[in-house]
Amino acid sequence: MSREMIYPYKNSVESVRRNSMGKILKIFIAAKGKPPTQKINVDVIANRGIVGDRYYSGEGTFSTKLKGNPKSEITFIACEEIDKFNASQEANLSYGELRRNIITQAVDLNALVGKRFKIGDIEFEGIETCEPCAHLASTVHPKVLPHLVNRAGLRAAILSSGELKTGTEFSL
Repeated sequence: MSREMIYPYKNSVESVRRNSMGKILKIFIAAKGKPPTQKINVDVIANRGIVGDRYYSGEGTFSTKLKGNPKSEITFIACEEIDKFNASQEANLSYGELRRNIITQAVDLNALVGKRFKIGDIEFEGIETCEPCAHLASTVHPKVLPHLVNRAGLRAAILSSGELKTGTEFSL
């Protein structure tokens, strides 16, 4: 399968590198056992996470397993992947239902694994893809697991602290 078929975005990571085009579309956090809440802006703390999120406070489903692991600090998913899933499965999942913190637009997130990148002035490092799990499939939609493998986003370490805002652009 060609890269264009996997990530047919008009402004892929190559465009982000050249033009700083990809951006934050939406931001979500969730307290323990609560549905995600959309935010306009959030504070992120280096080596810790997003203030107010269940993983920042150590109360997420996998907090014990991920304690001290930077891959629990922040997660991203591309709006294009959610839209594609909804269209192909005749589903109506909202952007927050997939339990990722940052919904991006026009960013090839898989290309950021192992790379440092910035959103505004805040620096991150892509750690690994954020694959769907059986827990997510059982709580959101059963077809999430087979249909979003390699498309469910990015786990990243937060390397510098600051405020993330909706609409802020990515750069490498």
